Amino acid sequence: MFIDSQSKENKEYYKKMLAIMGSLSRLYSESDEPYLDYRVAENLFCKSFNADNLSRDCTSADASLNGIGFGIKTFGEKRGNTMEKVAEFNAKSSSFKDFDMKGLVQEIARLRNERIETTMKIYALEQMMYHCVTRTKGKMHVLETPMRLIDTASIKILDESKTSVSFKDKHEEYSFNFSKNTLFKRFIIKDTVTEVSIKILEDPFDVLAGLTSIELPAIADLAFSPIETEYPHVFLPLYSTRSGEEKEVGVGSGLNQWNAAGRKRDLDEAYIPVPAWIHRKFPDFFPDRETPFELMLPNKQTMSAKICQAGGKALMSKSNKELGKWILRDILSIPQGEVVTYKKLEDIGLDAVVIYKLPDGKYKIDFAKIGSYDEFEEQEK
Repeated sequence: MFIDSQSKENKEYYKKMLAIMGSLSRLYSESDEPYLDYRVAENLFCKSFNADNLSRDCTSADASLNGIGFGIKTFGEKRGNTMEKVAEFNAKSSSFKDFDMKGLVQEIARLRNERIETTMKIYALEQMMYHCVTRTKGKMHVLETPMRLIDTASIKILDESKTSVSFKDKHEEYSFNFSKNTLFKRFIIKDTVTEVSIKILEDPFDVLAGLTSIELPAIADLAFSPIETEYPHVFLPLYSTRSGEEKEVGVGSGLNQWNAAGRKRDLDEAYIPVPAWIHRKFPDFFPDRETPFELMLPNKQTMSAKICQAGGKALMSKSNKELGKWILRDILSIPQGEVVTYKKLEDIGLDAVVIYKLPDGKYKIDFAKIGSYDEFEEQEK
């Protein structure tokens, strides 16, 4: 298991900080069961083990380290097993009515598997697992278990009602809630890898009041922003943004530039649209069209990129096809010659990228969840 392979110092720090966080439970609850906010659990894991924090992204992993992706979860132990949320599919809810129950379960499994596989491709992960901090009276336990793809061939429906359907494959048990479009997985609390004793402070406010006279750099490090706000950044859509039209990926533009009429094009040729208002609002963010720049991918690899086409409407790799190969083949797994649709982006749960401008003149790209560009445009315009 992961935690067993970590240094003694990192493990002791992690356990110590879990005990401290648990001791402050009276800030939130009167329960005898310790409380741990899920964001604190994610950030503490990353700080303790020097993992990359992915929780700002709409992906299946909250953290990554050494080729492993982690879903960080925290929940009460209850009776030793509990159903916990592992995915939401709100963007796809309108299409679920087209399926019968068996078809719906297969569709949920397909979407879940596709998101896990896409996350692994984006961050060059070889393995996925859940790292869970479970809570019971006076204690926290750490549970580690594989994050498996749903085995569609062995799915069996266990029960169905007007509000949900439960099913299992040869590995796990799941439940899907119709009203919330949420997938739950059953976690069995056994064979935990570590235990932390928790003493809940009766009045944590007194303890916190004593911190006002000292600097708190270590505590500040635990607060991760959803976006790396220390860098200038813009969001770019992976779809057309023509006013008044439904979201779509043009059949011969953007991610489908390879399919444009005219000259013969490489099947990997693609670009990311740069709406005109981005250049007007942030005129110095990108270099001019004659100046290439280094673009870092989420997996830490880099490529040379440029702003191209009339009005600077396209972000492309310098080779025309390198960026397209990465997005279309390595991430989205689109076969050569198949047109990308907005439905495909919806299925995976991403439809935008965020571009960071780094102090050394280089740039960094990351994927963003459905609606990120819309929110950015509304805020900035």
